[in-house]
Amino acid sequence: MPNADQVILSELLAREPNWVSGAALASRLGVSRVAIWQHMEKLRAAGFTFEAQRARGYRLKLRPSFLHAALVEAHLKVRPRHFTLHVLDVVDSTNDEAARQLAAGRPTPFAVLARKQTRGRGRFGRAWHSESSLNLYSSFAFRPRVSPERMQTFTLWMGVNLCEMLANFTGVAPGIKWPNDLLFKGRKAGGMLTEARVDSDQIRDLVFGLGLNVNSPRDEWPSDLARRAISLAEITGQPLDLNRLAAALIGRVLLAWQAFAEGDHLERFADLWHRYDLLRGKPIVLLEGGRRHHGVVSGLDDEGALLLRDASGRSHRFRAGEVTLEKSA
Repeated sequence: MPNADQVILSELLAREPNWVSGAALASRLGVSRVAIWQHMEKLRAAGFTFEAQRARGYRLKLRPSFLHAALVEAHLKVRPRHFTLHVLDVVDSTNDEAARQLAAGRPTPFAVLARKQTRGRGRFGRAWHSESSLNLYSSFAFRPRVSPERMQTFTLWMGVNLCEMLANFTGVAPGIKWPNDLLFKGRKAGGMLTEARVDSDQIRDLVFGLGLNVNSPRDEWPSDLARRAISLAEITGQPLDLNRLAAALIGRVLLAWQAFAEGDHLERFADLWHRYDLLRGKPIVLLEGGRRHHGVVSGLDDEGALLLRDASGRSHRFRAGEVTLEKSA
């Protein structure tokens, strides 16, 4: 059930740049004009700026640069039944919070977003720099009840969907570096982390996490990270609307999950992977369990394993590993 702030923001966004009368808002919510004024004051305190004119009503002038739950909700165009959104000020990790809520029995699907993480992490437990409230830290929770084998291409499928969403949103096409990095111009803009709890023969709980560099300036990052990372604002040359981007992200993840759960994604996956794959035809070094493998990437197999052709022409498949691009001789 939408709350009053969400309804007010939805009406103002739908009518931009026109005015919305206080009487119309009061009628929509079934409250008094005074109650509408009180809601507007609360939104002002949260970072919104409104123009107000007698006999014309309200118009949205400025919105917060940080995540605001009602504003994300107001932008949402995709909302499956029972979906809920939780926006937190600070959390240790959105993946950990999603796992705690799953364990507590919260219905799925739901999303957890945070303005800051104190213990954000990526693959292999590596720290994910999560101190800026200008970026997106998000996790999505599902209860798939499917065999583990069905999930082998899940992260890759979500990754190419996110690439397409970001290309549409920014006008600049990213790429995916197998298995979980989103890159622009060779620098990392986002990383994915999928975690699951598995019963004897099926996945019980699934959490899909995404960290995305959106508006944080490079001088806020540690020096070693600044050389390897990039933000969407740096790519586009201007700050992005964080709340609208969050809504677009949520909508795309939920649609991608629905297609995956129904098994309608395989043909589309092949097309998207071909479009956004950064490694095909490239010489790489793959680190697996302390061993280094050199070769040229020839694609993926049906289970999402990376296919690597070595110097003798033999093909090898890898289900996991750390990939580094190798300069051609």
